[in-house]
Amino acid sequence: MKIKYFSNTDTALVEFSDHKVAETKEINENIYIDLDTSGNLVAMTIEHARKQASLPHLSYEQIEKELPNKLQRTSKSRR
Repeated sequence: MKIKYFSNTDTALVEFSDHKVAETKEINENIYIDLDTSGNLVAMTIEHARKQASLPHLSYEQIEKELPNKLQRTSKSRR
């Protein structure tokens, strides 16, 4: 995934894949999504990005999937 910010137009482009864009849909007057021929999300364009997306405060967090046994042990220990 890539995020590009164009300061001269205050536009953010979030690219999810490198698939060819087949269709662009307007979500609202500031947000557009690009889809491939299968309807999968390729990219999202956010106009007026500083206001719409709080762009100066960008963060990324990966949440790992916990194993069911670990969750069960945790819930038992709380009882």
